[in-house]
Amino acid sequence: MESALKDLSTPTGGVEDVYGEDCATEDQCITPWTIAVSSGYNLLRDPRYNKGLAFTERERDAHYLRGLLPPVISSQELQEKKLMQSIRQYDVPLHKYVAMMELEERNERLFYKLLIDNVEELLPIVYTPTVGEACQKYGSIFKRPQGLYISLNEKGRILEVLKNWPEKSIQVIVVTDGERILGLGDLGCQGMGIPVGKLALYTALGGVRPSACLPITIDVGTNNEKLLNDEFYIGLKQRRATGQEYYDFLHEFMSAVKQNYGEKILVQFEDFANHNAFELLAKYRTSHLVFNDDIQGTASVVLAGLIASLKLLGGALCDHTFLFLGAGEAGTGIAELIALEISNKTKIPVEETRKKIWLVDSKMWALGYLVYIVHLMSDHVQGLIVSGRKETLQAFKKPWAHEHEPVNNLLDAVKAVKPTVLIGTSGTGRTFTKEVVEAMACMNKRPLIMALSNPTSQAECTAEEAYTWSEGRAVFASGSPFPSFEYDGKLNIPGQANNCYIFPGFGFGLVMSGTIRVHDDMLLAASEALAAQVTEEHYAKGMIYPPFADIRKISAHIAASVAAKAYELGVATRLPRPADLVKYAESCMYTPNYRSYR
Repeated sequence: MESALKDLSTPTGGVEDVYGEDCATEDQCITPWTIAVSSGYNLLRDPRYNKGLAFTERERDAHYLRGLLPPVISSQELQEKKLMQSIRQYDVPLHKYVAMMELEERNERLFYKLLIDNVEELLPIVYTPTVGEACQKYGSIFKRPQGLYISLNEKGRILEVLKNWPEKSIQVIVVTDGERILGLGDLGCQGMGIPVGKLALYTALGGVRPSACLPITIDVGTNNEKLLNDEFYIGLKQRRATGQEYYDFLHEFMSAVKQNYGEKILVQFEDFANHNAFELLAKYRTSHLVFNDDIQGTASVVLAGLIASLKLLGGALCDHTFLFLGAGEAGTGIAELIALEISNKTKIPVEETRKKIWLVDSKMWALGYLVYIVHLMSDHVQGLIVSGRKETLQAFKKPWAHEHEPVNNLLDAVKAVKPTVLIGTSGTGRTFTKEVVEAMACMNKRPLIMALSNPTSQAECTAEEAYTWSEGRAVFASGSPFPSFEYDGKLNIPGQANNCYIFPGFGFGLVMSGTIRVHDDMLLAASEALAAQVTEEHYAKGMIYPPFADIRKISAHIAASVAAKAYELGVATRLPRPADLVKYAESCMYTPNYRSYR
């Protein structure tokens, strides 16, 4: 009997189901516990258990709600319909974002119900591009904390701070230091909007329970003068800590996380500046379960689009030549994963497969030859990364320095390299000019153009521009959403190479299998699983990503593929391995439907 009860309470998603939410069936009643049984006014103020007007007559009697609510009883579906009508009345996306965040703070299940059922409409609101503006104005719209803020003031006491968070069974942490928020730069403590948004998507798209998610902002100061002079700025008003002080603080944080939550806690680094992102990932990937979405997640989702696009472009991945505008963490991360995939498929050493991939530094290439000469002996030279620059390159760029004469602008690089695929990770808008796209179209029957920088204003070109300048022949994908565009009687649906396709399912696969380390082969498995979800019907519309409406199903397949690879590599600890990993993933996913209370 005891073992049977133990089996019934087997945790879903890798941690103990403290509240019995997931081991009970939907028609069984659960107890709305906080520290004590929540009831009356407190129950209505508890976002996890509040159902608003959906409390039944019996529940209103049992939990002392009589008189605290109007007499009408509403279904969750009717509440959803009403709220969607209300949100659609807002013209300004930021107002919609604020409305959604307010809903999350008062009724958690209804928030996720809206997001899951209306994902294509609400994803651009709770995440990119609207979340970028929300971060810029986070100090103004801040009302109550949604995660942990760990500043230099807490140095030496980070473990103590982690223990202040009320939930103890945490599975996923998303952490940022706010230095490189999307394409918007240093937003300091106001970068909290990114971890909050990412974890909302971990739940809505990937099925991780909200109570198992913890957003964290590491506040080491900001170099943003506007924020330092803003009386309403919510973070430390001091210059950023750097060097050993910074890395010691981050080491204390990583050690405290592992001590408090154990070996299987997933820590996702988000929007760290290049110089820290690579260092942190390299340092902790062998000792912690860590994942950098900007480097690894972006790479995986772009690789999935490339694999899927082969149906439209023809040939194998090894037959194509790739040119990047942008050689930061996203660009080099994507490039490395492409090289690994080609190496896996062809058995050619990765050092050789890298030679199919070329990178152009992004920040100053457009300033021309004069800049190139002035900076020739510095680490800030821009243009095609070639072997002649190797001595002055940052370490993460050196593998991409190939034999070639110097080229100091993108158009000349396109003409010299003759790529079949052009990928933008520059963070600079409108850098894929008409001349660049026309050159790509001149050399390729179907050029693949991926303008990946976020938010929309920073995209290297728009879908309309790519289709128009290529005379409708381009296969196009972007980081932020663009509307469909009709050219010469054909409707083209641009793909969105959004990390949301990958990181929720990828993280959920790690959690549900109890994986203790991330391996590059898991990223390749995730890419191939996503590409496999693109159907002939999608290809007919020029799509290289499946529609977001199917994201929960997509995430289940990605999670299953990642978990399968983890078991194969011997780093999964949840044993025995489930026979059907897709079904197991679907069964573990959080569902936001209201529960009945005793």
